[in-house]
Amino acid sequence: MSYQVLARKWRPRRFAELVGQEHVVRALSNALDSGRTHHAYLFTGTRGVGKTTIARIFAKSLNCEQGTSAEPCGKCSVCEAVDSGRFVDLLEIDAASNTGVDNVRDVIENAQYAPTRGRYKVYLVDEVHMLSKGAFNALLKTLEEPPPHVKFLLATTDPEKLPATVLSRCLRFSLKRLLPEQISGQMRRILDAEGIEYEDEALVELARAADGSVRDGLSLLDQALAYAGGALSVAETRAMLGTVERSRLLALLEALASGDGKALMDECERIASFSPDFAGVLEELATLLHRVQLHQLVPGFHDDQADAEALASVSTAMGAEDVQLAYQLAIAGRRDLGLAPDARTGFEMTLLRMLAFQPLRGTAAGSAPSSAPAPAPATSRDAAAGGTQGAAPRSPTRPSAPPPAPRAAEPAAVRTPPVATAHTPASVAAPAPAPAPPVLDANGLPDWAALIKQAGLSGPIRELAVNATLRSLQDGKLTLALEPRHANLAVEPMTGQMQDKLAAVLGHPVKLHFVNAEAGMQTPAARQRAERDQRQADAERAIDEDPLVQSLVRDFGASVVPQSVRPNSTPTPEHNP
Repeated sequence: MSYQVLARKWRPRRFAELVGQEHVVRALSNALDSGRTHHAYLFTGTRGVGKTTIARIFAKSLNCEQGTSAEPCGKCSVCEAVDSGRFVDLLEIDAASNTGVDNVRDVIENAQYAPTRGRYKVYLVDEVHMLSKGAFNALLKTLEEPPPHVKFLLATTDPEKLPATVLSRCLRFSLKRLLPEQISGQMRRILDAEGIEYEDEALVELARAADGSVRDGLSLLDQALAYAGGALSVAETRAMLGTVERSRLLALLEALASGDGKALMDECERIASFSPDFAGVLEELATLLHRVQLHQLVPGFHDDQADAEALASVSTAMGAEDVQLAYQLAIAGRRDLGLAPDARTGFEMTLLRMLAFQPLRGTAAGSAPSSAPAPAPATSRDAAAGGTQGAAPRSPTRPSAPPPAPRAAEPAAVRTPPVATAHTPASVAAPAPAPAPPVLDANGLPDWAALIKQAGLSGPIRELAVNATLRSLQDGKLTLALEPRHANLAVEPMTGQMQDKLAAVLGHPVKLHFVNAEAGMQTPAARQRAERDQRQADAERAIDEDPLVQSLVRDFGASVVPQSVRPNSTPTPEHNP
Protein backbone atom coordinates (compact mmCIF):
# COMPACT_ATOMS: atom_id res chain seq x y z
CA MET A 1 0.00 0.00 0.00
CA SER A 2 1.36 3.45 -0.91
CA TYR A 3 2.34 5.85 1.87
CA GLN A 4 -0.34 8.34 2.90
CA VAL A 5 0.82 11.68 4.24
CA LEU A 6 0.01 12.41 7.87
CA ALA A 7 -2.25 15.38 7.07
CA ARG A 8 -4.58 13.09 5.07
CA LYS A 9 -4.23 9.95 7.15
CA TRP A 10 -5.06 11.77 10.37
CA ARG A 11 -7.70 14.16 9.04
CA PRO A 12 -10.46 14.33 11.70
CA ARG A 13 -13.58 12.33 10.83
CA ARG A 14 -15.68 13.35 13.82
CA PHE A 15 -16.27 16.69 15.50
CA ALA A 16 -14.71 15.28 18.67
CA GLU A 17 -11.37 14.83 16.86
CA LEU A 18 -11.09 18.48 15.81
CA VAL A 19 -8.49 20.63 17.56
CA GLY A 20 -9.04 24.23 18.60
CA GLN A 21 -12.38 25.08 16.92
CA GLU A 22 -14.73 24.36 19.80
CA HIS A 23 -16.89 27.45 19.16
CA VAL A 24 -17.73 26.24 15.64
CA VAL A 25 -18.25 22.61 16.68
CA ARG A 26 -20.66 23.62 19.45
CA ALA A 27 -22.84 25.73 17.13
CA LEU A 28 -22.98 23.08 14.39
CA SER A 29 -23.61 20.26 16.87
CA ASN A 30 -26.55 22.10 18.41
CA ALA A 31 -28.02 22.80 14.96
CA LEU A 32 -27.70 19.16 13.90
CA ASP A 33 -29.11 17.71 17.12
CA SER A 34 -32.07 20.11 17.10
CA GLY A 35 -32.74 19.75 13.36
CA ARG A 36 -32.44 23.50 12.81
CA THR A 37 -29.77 23.64 10.13
CA HIS A 38 -29.34 26.63 7.86
CA HIS A 39 -29.22 26.29 4.09
CA ALA A 40 -25.86 28.13 3.65
CA TYR A 41 -22.74 28.19 5.84
CA LEU A 42 -19.53 30.18 5.34
CA PHE A 43 -16.31 28.98 7.00
CA THR A 44 -13.47 31.51 7.05
CA GLY A 45 -9.92 31.29 8.33
CA THR A 46 -6.29 30.89 7.30
CA ARG A 47 -5.01 27.81 5.53
CA GLY A 48 -4.98 24.46 7.30
CA VAL A 49 -7.24 25.26 10.27
CA GLY A 50 -10.07 22.85 9.36
CA LYS A 51 -12.52 24.65 7.05
CA THR A 52 -13.06 21.83 4.53
CA THR A 53 -12.68 19.18 7.22
CA ILE A 54 -15.55 20.68 9.23
CA ALA A 55 -17.63 20.95 6.05
CA ARG A 56 -17.11 17.26 5.25
CA ILE A 57 -17.99 16.15 8.77
CA PHE A 58 -21.10 18.34 8.59
CA ALA A 59 -22.10 16.73 5.28
CA LYS A 60 -21.59 13.29 6.80
CA SER A 61 -23.68 14.23 9.85
CA LEU A 62 -26.54 15.39 7.60
CA ASN A 63 -26.63 12.17 5.56
CA CYS A 64 -25.64 9.38 7.97
CA GLU A 65 -27.92 6.36 7.59
CA GLN A 66 -28.41 6.27 11.38
CA GLY A 67 -30.04 9.71 11.29
CA THR A 68 -29.04 13.37 11.29
CA SER A 69 -26.97 14.15 14.38
CA ALA A 70 -23.66 15.62 15.51
CA GLU A 71 -22.30 12.08 15.96
CA PRO A 72 -22.38 10.20 12.63
CA CYS A 73 -21.80 6.49 13.02
CA GLY A 74 -18.77 6.40 10.73
CA LYS A 75 -19.59 2.81 9.71
CA CYS A 76 -22.54 3.01 7.33
CA SER A 77 -22.09 3.14 3.57
CA VAL A 78 -22.72 6.90 3.49
CA CYS A 79 -20.13 7.69 6.19
CA GLU A 80 -17.55 5.47 4.52
CA ALA A 81 -18.25 7.04 1.13
CA VAL A 82 -17.81 10.56 2.52
CA ASP A 83 -14.55 9.60 4.27
CA SER A 84 -13.16 8.09 1.09
CA GLY A 85 -14.33 10.97 -1.11
CA ARG A 86 -16.83 8.87 -3.09
CA PHE A 87 -20.18 10.19 -1.86
CA VAL A 88 -22.12 11.30 -4.94
CA ASP A 89 -24.27 13.81 -3.09
CA LEU A 90 -21.26 15.71 -1.74
CA LEU A 91 -20.04 17.87 -4.61
CA GLU A 92 -16.74 19.61 -3.91
CA ILE A 93 -16.02 22.56 -6.19
CA ASP A 94 -12.67 24.33 -6.35
CA ALA A 95 -13.65 27.94 -7.06
CA ALA A 96 -10.06 28.80 -7.95
CA SER A 97 -10.35 26.54 -11.02
CA ASN A 98 -14.06 27.00 -11.73
CA THR A 99 -14.53 30.74 -11.59
CA GLY A 100 -16.86 31.39 -14.52
CA VAL A 101 -20.61 31.83 -14.90
CA ASP A 102 -20.96 28.57 -16.83
CA ASN A 103 -19.60 26.55 -13.92
CA VAL A 104 -22.09 28.13 -11.54
CA ARG A 105 -24.98 27.57 -13.95
CA ASP A 106 -24.17 23.85 -13.96
CA VAL A 107 -24.40 23.89 -10.16
CA ILE A 108 -27.75 25.71 -10.26
CA GLU A 109 -29.22 23.31 -12.81
CA ASN A 110 -28.08 20.19 -10.92
CA ALA A 111 -29.31 21.59 -7.61
CA GLN A 112 -32.91 21.16 -8.76
CA TYR A 113 -32.61 17.36 -8.80
CA ALA A 114 -33.12 15.26 -5.69
CA PRO A 115 -30.09 13.65 -4.03
CA THR A 116 -29.09 10.21 -5.27
CA ARG A 117 -28.33 8.44 -1.97
CA GLY A 118 -28.52 10.82 0.97
CA ARG A 119 -31.08 13.19 2.45
CA TYR A 120 -29.30 16.28 1.22
CA LYS A 121 -27.24 17.30 -1.76
CA VAL A 122 -24.30 19.23 -0.29
CA TYR A 123 -22.24 21.69 -2.33
CA LEU A 124 -18.83 22.40 -0.80
CA VAL A 125 -17.28 25.41 -2.59
CA ASP A 126 -13.64 25.92 -1.57
CA GLU A 127 -11.93 29.32 -1.96
CA VAL A 128 -15.29 30.78 -2.89
CA HIS A 129 -13.84 34.32 -3.03
CA MET A 130 -12.20 33.36 -6.36
CA LEU A 131 -15.54 33.30 -8.20
CA SER A 132 -16.07 36.05 -10.74
CA LYS A 133 -18.61 38.82 -10.23
CA GLY A 134 -20.89 37.26 -12.83
CA ALA A 135 -20.65 33.87 -11.12
CA PHE A 136 -21.66 35.41 -7.79
CA ASN A 137 -24.64 37.12 -9.41
CA ALA A 138 -25.76 33.85 -10.99
CA LEU A 139 -25.48 32.05 -7.63
CA LEU A 140 -27.32 34.62 -5.51
CA LYS A 141 -30.92 33.57 -6.13
CA THR A 142 -30.24 29.88 -5.55
CA LEU A 143 -28.11 30.72 -2.50
CA GLU A 144 -30.98 32.70 -1.01
CA GLU A 145 -33.80 30.26 -1.78
CA PRO A 146 -32.31 26.83 -2.51
CA PRO A 147 -34.43 23.68 -2.83
CA PRO A 148 -35.10 22.08 0.58
CA HIS A 149 -32.76 19.18 -0.18
CA VAL A 150 -29.70 21.41 -0.88
CA LYS A 151 -27.08 22.75 1.54
CA PHE A 152 -24.29 25.15 0.57
CA LEU A 153 -21.00 25.01 2.51
CA LEU A 154 -18.62 27.79 1.44
CA ALA A 155 -14.98 28.05 2.55
CA THR A 156 -12.56 30.94 2.04
CA THR A 157 -9.29 32.36 3.31
CA ASP A 158 -10.26 35.89 2.24
CA PRO A 159 -13.85 36.73 3.23
CA GLU A 160 -13.34 40.45 2.55
CA LYS A 161 -13.49 39.71 -1.19
CA LEU A 162 -16.98 38.24 -0.97
CA PRO A 163 -19.89 40.50 -1.98
CA ALA A 164 -22.04 41.71 0.88
CA THR A 165 -25.04 40.11 -0.82
CA VAL A 166 -23.40 36.69 -0.42
CA LEU A 167 -22.29 37.29 3.16
CA SER A 168 -25.81 38.30 4.17
CA ARG A 169 -27.22 34.96 2.96
CA CYS A 170 -24.85 32.74 4.98
CA LEU A 171 -24.21 31.82 8.57
CA ARG A 172 -20.56 32.77 9.03
CA PHE A 173 -18.09 30.93 11.26
CA SER A 174 -14.55 32.28 11.70
CA LEU A 175 -12.03 29.56 12.45
CA LYS A 176 -9.11 30.49 14.70
CA ARG A 177 -5.41 30.04 14.11
CA LEU A 178 -4.23 27.29 16.42
CA LEU A 179 -1.79 27.84 19.25
CA PRO A 180 1.61 26.13 19.08
CA GLU A 181 0.63 24.06 22.13
CA GLN A 182 -2.46 22.72 20.32
CA ILE A 183 -0.48 21.83 17.20
CA SER A 184 2.32 20.12 19.13
CA GLY A 185 -0.27 18.20 21.15
CA GLN A 186 -1.84 16.87 17.95
CA MET A 187 1.61 15.89 16.65
CA ARG A 188 2.32 14.10 19.91
CA ARG A 189 -0.88 12.05 19.66
CA ILE A 190 -0.12 11.09 16.06
CA LEU A 191 3.50 10.06 16.76
CA ASP A 192 2.41 8.01 19.78
CA ALA A 193 -0.16 6.22 17.63
CA GLU A 194 2.42 5.67 14.87
CA GLY A 195 4.98 4.34 17.38
CA ILE A 196 7.64 6.90 16.40
CA GLU A 197 10.12 8.18 18.99
CA TYR A 198 10.55 11.93 19.32
CA GLU A 199 11.89 14.72 21.51
CA ASP A 200 9.31 17.15 22.85
CA GLU A 201 11.45 20.16 21.97
CA ALA A 202 11.46 19.04 18.33
CA LEU A 203 7.65 19.18 18.29
CA VAL A 204 7.75 22.66 19.85
CA GLU A 205 9.98 23.86 17.00
CA LEU A 206 7.71 22.33 14.36
CA ALA A 207 4.56 23.73 15.96
CA ARG A 208 6.06 27.21 16.09
CA ALA A 209 7.05 26.98 12.42
CA ALA A 210 3.51 25.85 11.48
CA ASP A 211 2.27 29.40 12.14
CA GLY A 212 -1.19 28.41 13.39
CA SER A 213 -1.93 25.79 10.69
CA VAL A 214 -2.38 22.13 11.66
CA ARG A 215 -1.97 21.01 8.07
CA ASP A 216 1.28 22.95 7.67
CA GLY A 217 2.48 21.48 10.95
CA LEU A 218 1.79 17.91 9.84
CA SER A 219 3.48 18.58 6.49
CA LEU A 220 6.55 19.82 8.36
CA LEU A 221 6.36 16.75 10.59
CA ASP A 222 6.39 14.53 7.48
CA GLN A 223 9.41 16.43 6.20
CA ALA A 224 11.23 16.18 9.54
CA LEU A 225 10.64 12.42 9.73
CA ALA A 226 12.02 12.01 6.22
CA TYR A 227 15.03 14.18 7.12
CA ALA A 228 15.74 12.29 10.35
CA GLY A 229 15.15 8.85 8.88
CA GLY A 230 13.97 7.57 12.25
CA ALA A 231 13.47 9.10 15.69
CA LEU A 232 12.75 12.81 15.69
CA SER A 233 15.45 14.87 17.44
CA VAL A 234 15.49 18.58 18.16
CA ALA A 235 18.95 19.05 16.62
CA GLU A 236 17.92 17.57 13.27
CA THR A 237 14.63 19.43 13.33
CA ARG A 238 16.38 22.75 13.86
CA ALA A 239 18.83 21.92 11.10
CA MET A 240 15.95 21.19 8.73
CA LEU A 241 14.01 24.34 9.69
CA GLY A 242 17.08 26.58 9.78
CA THR A 243 16.28 27.70 13.34
CA VAL A 244 18.59 28.19 16.31
CA GLU A 245 18.08 27.18 19.90
CA ARG A 246 16.61 29.73 22.28
CA SER A 247 19.75 29.88 24.43
CA ARG A 248 21.67 31.41 21.50
CA LEU A 249 19.08 34.18 21.19
CA LEU A 250 19.23 34.82 24.93
CA ALA A 251 23.02 35.10 24.62
CA LEU A 252 22.53 37.74 21.90
CA LEU A 253 20.29 39.77 24.21
CA GLU A 254 22.74 39.43 27.11
CA ALA A 255 25.53 40.78 24.90
CA LEU A 256 23.29 43.67 23.83
CA ALA A 257 22.31 44.46 27.42
CA SER A 258 25.95 44.62 28.51
CA GLY A 259 26.98 46.65 25.46
CA ASP A 260 29.62 44.04 24.61
CA GLY A 261 30.16 44.25 20.85
CA LYS A 262 32.73 41.45 20.73
CA ALA A 263 30.42 39.01 22.54
CA LEU A 264 27.62 40.03 20.18
CA MET A 265 29.69 39.24 17.09
CA ASP A 266 30.93 35.97 18.62
CA GLU A 267 27.30 34.89 19.04
CA CYS A 268 26.54 35.92 15.46
CA GLU A 269 29.42 33.71 14.33
CA ARG A 270 28.07 30.73 16.27
CA ILE A 271 24.56 31.24 14.87
CA ALA A 272 25.88 31.58 11.32
CA SER A 273 27.68 28.24 11.68
CA PHE A 274 24.24 26.54 11.65
CA SER A 275 23.38 28.11 8.27
CA PRO A 276 20.03 29.34 9.61
CA ASP A 277 17.24 31.28 7.96
CA PHE A 278 18.30 34.72 9.21
CA ALA A 279 14.81 36.16 8.64
CA GLY A 280 13.48 33.41 10.90
CA VAL A 281 16.15 34.19 13.51
CA LEU A 282 15.11 37.85 13.57
CA GLU A 283 11.48 36.77 13.87
CA GLU A 284 12.37 34.53 16.81
CA LEU A 285 14.39 37.38 18.35
CA ALA A 286 11.36 39.69 18.09
CA THR A 287 9.19 37.02 19.72
CA LEU A 288 11.71 36.69 22.54
CA LEU A 289 11.82 40.46 23.03
CA HIS A 290 8.02 40.42 23.29
CA ARG A 291 8.29 37.89 26.11
CA VAL A 292 11.02 39.98 27.79
CA GLN A 293 8.77 43.05 27.74
CA LEU A 294 5.84 41.07 29.15
CA HIS A 295 8.09 39.79 31.91
CA GLN A 296 9.12 43.38 32.71
CA LEU A 297 5.75 45.12 32.59
CA VAL A 298 3.27 42.28 33.27
CA PRO A 299 5.17 39.80 35.49
CA GLY A 300 3.91 36.22 35.41
CA PHE A 301 1.69 36.68 32.34
CA HIS A 302 1.63 33.23 30.59
CA ASP A 303 5.35 32.75 31.06
CA ASP A 304 5.82 29.23 32.35
CA GLN A 305 8.21 28.01 29.67
CA ALA A 306 11.46 26.24 30.46
CA ASP A 307 13.65 29.29 29.79
CA ALA A 308 11.73 31.57 32.16
CA GLU A 309 14.69 31.89 34.55
CA ALA A 310 17.07 32.97 31.81
CA LEU A 311 14.41 35.32 30.52
CA ALA A 312 14.15 36.94 33.94
CA SER A 313 17.89 37.59 33.92
CA VAL A 314 17.70 39.34 30.54
CA SER A 315 14.63 41.29 31.68
CA THR A 316 16.60 42.68 34.60
CA ALA A 317 19.64 43.54 32.47
CA MET A 318 17.72 45.45 29.76
CA GLY A 319 15.70 48.58 30.27
CA ALA A 320 12.05 48.55 29.18
CA GLU A 321 12.69 51.32 26.64
CA ASP A 322 15.66 49.42 25.20
CA VAL A 323 13.50 46.33 24.69
CA GLN A 324 10.98 48.40 22.73
CA LEU A 325 13.73 49.85 20.53
CA ALA A 326 15.34 46.44 19.92
CA TYR A 327 11.95 44.96 18.98
CA GLN A 328 11.30 47.67 16.41
CA LEU A 329 14.79 47.23 14.93
CA ALA A 330 14.33 43.45 14.75
CA ILE A 331 11.10 43.60 12.75
CA ALA A 332 12.45 46.41 10.54
CA GLY A 333 15.64 44.43 9.95
CA ARG A 334 13.63 41.36 8.95
CA ARG A 335 11.62 43.43 6.50
CA ASP A 336 14.77 44.94 4.94
CA LEU A 337 16.81 41.74 4.86
CA GLY A 338 16.28 41.31 1.12
CA LEU A 339 17.91 44.70 0.48
CA ALA A 340 21.15 43.77 2.26
CA PRO A 341 24.22 42.56 0.31
CA ASP A 342 23.55 39.14 1.82
CA ALA A 343 21.34 37.75 4.59
CA ARG A 344 24.13 37.39 7.16
CA THR A 345 25.32 40.97 6.63
CA GLY A 346 21.77 42.26 7.03
CA PHE A 347 21.36 40.20 10.21
CA GLU A 348 24.61 41.42 11.74
CA MET A 349 23.89 45.05 10.81
CA THR A 350 20.50 44.80 12.53
CA LEU A 351 22.18 43.67 15.74
CA LEU A 352 24.90 46.32 15.42
CA ARG A 353 22.17 48.90 14.92
CA MET A 354 20.59 47.77 18.20
CA LEU A 355 23.98 48.20 19.86
CA ALA A 356 24.66 51.60 18.29
CA PHE A 357 21.20 53.03 18.92
CA GLN A 358 21.00 52.19 22.58
CA PRO A 359 19.57 55.32 24.24
CA LEU A 360 21.91 57.70 26.06
CA ARG A 361 20.17 56.90 29.31
CA GLY A 362 21.90 53.49 29.37
CA THR A 363 21.02 49.97 28.44
CA ALA A 364 19.80 48.79 31.80
CA ALA A 365 18.14 50.14 34.85
CA GLY A 366 20.68 51.89 37.00
CA SER A 367 23.51 51.63 34.50
CA ALA A 368 25.76 54.53 33.67
CA PRO A 369 24.69 56.88 30.93
CA SER A 370 26.09 55.97 27.55
CA SER A 371 28.56 58.46 26.17
CA ALA A 372 31.73 58.59 24.15
CA PRO A 373 34.70 57.60 26.32
CA ALA A 374 37.22 60.34 27.02
CA PRO A 375 40.66 59.93 25.40
CA ALA A 376 43.38 58.57 27.62
CA PRO A 377 45.78 61.21 29.05
CA ALA A 378 48.89 61.73 26.94
CA THR A 379 52.22 60.80 28.53
CA SER A 380 54.99 63.34 29.12
CA ARG A 381 56.89 61.76 26.23
CA ASP A 382 53.89 62.31 23.95
CA ALA A 383 53.58 65.91 25.14
CA ALA A 384 57.25 66.53 24.48
CA ALA A 385 56.94 65.06 21.01
CA GLY A 386 53.88 67.19 20.30
CA GLY A 387 51.85 64.12 19.27
CA THR A 388 49.56 61.37 20.59
CA GLN A 389 51.18 58.31 19.06
CA GLY A 390 51.71 56.76 22.46
CA ALA A 391 48.16 57.30 23.70
CA ALA A 392 46.21 54.25 24.82
CA PRO A 393 43.59 53.10 22.31
CA ARG A 394 39.97 54.07 22.98
CA SER A 395 38.15 51.30 24.82
CA PRO A 396 35.06 49.87 23.08
CA THR A 397 33.31 49.25 26.38
CA ARG A 398 31.06 51.74 28.12
CA PRO A 399 32.65 54.13 30.63
CA SER A 400 32.07 53.92 34.35
CA ALA A 401 29.35 56.01 35.96
CA PRO A 402 30.13 59.69 36.68
CA PRO A 403 30.65 60.76 40.30
CA PRO A 404 27.35 61.07 42.17
CA ALA A 405 25.65 64.42 42.58
CA PRO A 406 25.64 66.10 46.04
CA ARG A 407 22.82 65.55 48.49
CA ALA A 408 19.85 67.85 48.11
CA ALA A 409 20.49 69.65 51.40
CA GLU A 410 24.16 70.37 50.76
CA PRO A 411 25.15 73.81 49.33
CA ALA A 412 26.11 73.65 45.70
CA ALA A 413 29.29 75.62 46.35
CA VAL A 414 30.73 72.81 48.45
CA ARG A 415 30.75 70.49 45.44
CA THR A 416 31.99 72.99 42.86
CA PRO A 417 34.56 71.16 40.70
CA PRO A 418 38.11 72.54 40.78
CA VAL A 419 39.06 74.98 38.05
CA ALA A 420 42.24 74.37 36.09
CA THR A 421 44.93 76.99 36.79
CA ALA A 422 48.27 77.87 35.27
CA HIS A 423 49.87 75.26 37.55
CA THR A 424 47.74 72.45 36.09
CA PRO A 425 49.78 70.40 33.57
CA ALA A 426 48.39 70.81 30.08
CA SER A 427 48.64 67.05 29.46
CA VAL A 428 46.30 66.17 32.35
CA ALA A 429 42.57 66.33 31.49
CA ALA A 430 40.36 68.25 33.90
CA PRO A 431 37.88 66.04 35.78
CA ALA A 432 34.36 65.90 34.34
CA PRO A 433 31.94 68.19 36.20
CA ALA A 434 29.51 66.49 38.56
CA PRO A 435 25.80 66.63 37.69
CA ALA A 436 24.13 69.82 38.88
CA PRO A 437 22.34 69.51 42.21
CA PRO A 438 18.55 69.32 42.03
CA VAL A 439 16.56 72.54 42.25
CA LEU A 440 14.85 72.96 45.64
CA ASP A 441 11.30 74.20 46.14
CA ALA A 442 9.98 76.48 48.88
CA ASN A 443 9.81 73.55 51.33
CA GLY A 444 13.44 72.60 50.85
CA LEU A 445 12.52 69.50 48.84
CA PRO A 446 13.79 68.83 45.32
CA ASP A 447 11.53 70.40 42.72
CA TRP A 448 9.76 67.27 41.44
CA ALA A 449 9.23 68.46 37.86
CA ALA A 450 12.86 69.55 37.55
CA LEU A 451 14.02 66.28 39.12
CA ILE A 452 12.08 64.24 36.54
CA LYS A 453 13.77 66.16 33.73
CA GLN A 454 17.24 65.95 35.30
CA ALA A 455 16.93 62.19 35.86
CA GLY A 456 16.04 61.68 32.19
CA LEU A 457 12.89 59.70 32.95
CA SER A 458 11.06 58.64 29.81
CA GLY A 459 8.44 56.23 28.51
CA PRO A 460 6.17 54.54 31.06
CA ILE A 461 8.53 55.55 33.89
CA ARG A 462 8.02 59.22 33.03
CA GLU A 463 4.27 58.65 32.79
CA LEU A 464 4.36 57.27 36.33
CA ALA A 465 6.45 60.19 37.61
CA VAL A 466 4.54 63.11 36.07
CA ASN A 467 1.26 61.83 37.52
CA ALA A 468 2.66 61.94 41.05
CA THR A 469 4.01 64.65 43.31
CA LEU A 470 6.77 64.60 45.93
CA ARG A 471 5.48 64.55 49.51
CA SER A 472 8.67 63.97 51.51
CA LEU A 473 12.28 62.81 51.31
CA GLN A 474 13.65 61.55 54.60
CA ASP A 475 16.39 58.98 55.33
CA GLY A 476 16.39 57.85 51.71
CA LYS A 477 12.61 57.24 51.70
CA LEU A 478 11.01 59.20 48.86
CA THR A 479 7.23 59.40 49.33
CA LEU A 480 5.16 60.13 46.24
CA ALA A 481 1.44 60.90 46.12
CA LEU A 482 0.14 59.10 43.00
CA GLU A 483 -3.13 59.61 41.16
CA PRO A 484 -5.13 56.35 41.68
CA ARG A 485 -5.87 55.93 37.99
CA HIS A 486 -2.14 55.53 37.36
CA ALA A 487 -1.50 53.06 40.20
CA ASN A 488 -1.09 50.22 37.70
CA LEU A 489 2.24 51.76 36.62
CA ALA A 490 3.77 51.55 40.10
CA VAL A 491 5.10 48.01 39.63
CA GLU A 492 8.45 46.38 39.11
CA PRO A 493 10.67 46.74 37.17
CA MET A 494 9.61 50.35 36.48
CA THR A 495 9.77 51.43 40.13
CA GLY A 496 13.23 49.88 40.47
CA GLN A 497 14.50 51.67 37.37
CA MET A 498 12.97 54.91 38.58
CA GLN A 499 14.73 54.55 41.97
CA ASP A 500 18.10 54.01 40.30
CA LYS A 501 17.75 57.05 38.01
CA LEU A 502 16.64 59.33 40.86
CA ALA A 503 19.45 58.07 43.10
CA ALA A 504 22.01 58.98 40.44
CA VAL A 505 20.80 62.61 40.54
CA LEU A 506 20.27 62.90 44.29
CA GLY A 507 23.61 61.32 45.10
CA HIS A 508 22.32 58.67 47.51
CA PRO A 509 20.10 55.55 47.35
CA VAL A 510 16.37 56.11 47.58
CA LYS A 511 13.39 53.86 48.22
CA LEU A 512 10.08 54.82 46.64
CA HIS A 513 6.89 54.78 48.67
CA PHE A 514 3.56 55.54 46.99
CA VAL A 515 0.41 56.90 48.66
CA ASN A 516 -2.92 57.85 47.13
CA ALA A 517 -3.20 61.45 46.03
CA GLU A 518 -6.10 63.69 46.96
CA ALA A 519 -8.45 65.11 44.33
CA GLY A 520 -7.16 68.27 42.70
CA MET A 521 -3.51 67.56 43.52
CA GLN A 522 -1.10 69.52 41.32
CA THR A 523 1.10 66.93 39.67
CA PRO A 524 3.45 67.97 36.85
CA ALA A 525 1.02 66.42 34.38
CA ALA A 526 -1.93 68.31 35.91
CA ARG A 527 0.00 71.61 35.83
CA GLN A 528 0.97 71.00 32.22
CA ARG A 529 -2.66 70.30 31.29
CA ALA A 530 -3.80 73.43 33.12
CA GLU A 531 -1.17 75.56 31.40
CA ARG A 532 -2.13 74.13 28.02
CA ASP A 533 -5.82 74.81 28.69
CA GLN A 534 -5.01 78.35 29.82
CA ARG A 535 -2.98 79.06 26.69
CA GLN A 536 -5.86 77.73 24.59
CA ALA A 537 -8.37 79.91 26.45
CA ASP A 538 -6.15 82.98 26.02
CA ALA A 539 -5.83 82.26 22.30
CA GLU A 540 -9.61 81.91 21.88
CA ARG A 541 -10.20 85.13 23.85
CA ALA A 542 -7.65 86.98 21.73
CA ILE A 543 -9.43 85.83 18.57
CA ASP A 544 -12.83 86.86 19.93
CA GLU A 545 -11.52 90.34 20.89
CA ASP A 546 -9.71 90.92 17.61
CA PRO A 547 -11.36 93.89 15.80
CA LEU A 548 -11.07 92.28 12.39
CA VAL A 549 -12.71 89.08 13.62
CA GLN A 550 -15.45 91.09 15.31
CA SER A 551 -16.16 92.99 12.11
CA LEU A 552 -16.37 89.72 10.12
CA VAL A 553 -18.80 88.29 12.64
CA ARG A 554 -20.88 91.49 12.68
CA ASP A 555 -20.93 92.29 8.99
CA PHE A 556 -20.84 88.88 7.34
CA GLY A 557 -22.33 86.56 9.95
CA ALA A 558 -19.03 84.67 10.34
CA SER A 559 -18.41 82.42 13.33
CA VAL A 560 -15.25 81.19 15.01
CA VAL A 561 -14.70 77.43 15.26
CA PRO A 562 -12.99 76.95 18.66
CA GLN A 563 -11.31 73.71 17.58
CA SER A 564 -9.47 75.59 14.83
CA VAL A 565 -7.84 78.07 17.24
CA ARG A 566 -4.31 77.26 18.36
CA PRO A 567 -1.89 79.31 20.47
CA ASN A 568 0.82 81.06 18.46
CA SER A 569 3.52 79.27 20.43
CA THR A 570 3.81 76.72 23.20
CA PRO A 571 6.23 78.11 25.80
CA THR A 572 8.12 75.56 27.78
CA PRO A 573 7.95 76.25 31.53
CA GLU A 574 11.28 76.32 33.29
CA HIS A 575 10.66 73.10 35.17
CA ASN A 576 8.41 71.35 32.67
CA PRO A 577 9.51 67.66 32.64
